[in-house]
Amino acid sequence: QVQLVESGGGLVQAGGSLRLSCAASGSIFSIKSMAWYRQAPGKQRELVALIISGGSTNYADSVKGRFTISRDNAKNTVYLQMNSLKPEDTAVYYCYAAIERIDRVISPNWGQGTQVTVSS
Repeated sequence: QVQLVESGGGLVQAGGSLRLSCAASGSIFSIKSMAWYRQAPGKQRELVALIISGGSTNYADSVKGRFTISRDNAKNTVYLQMNSLKPEDTAVYYCYAAIERIDRVISPNWGQGTQVTVSS
């Protein structure tokens, strides 16, 4: 069994910064990729940023140049540094990880979500 625990959400004024963290624990053999998604009220969940095991990253156009995804492989943790936040960044942010378990089964895993609210 694998768990993802997120932290770092909160309320911030427009132009401010937040850093989200997500730590994976459990029966982990390797982590193939980690990502952050977000879901605003009345909208579909969307990919914000992705980082694969080799370190390559991908970002939604709406956050390029403002958000940075990184990971600490030793800690099985992924981070999302969010700068120059805008009110439209307000959403519940979810951590995602594709994890190969000790039994060598690769499965998708989601965190519980953390609220980010940007006031204007």
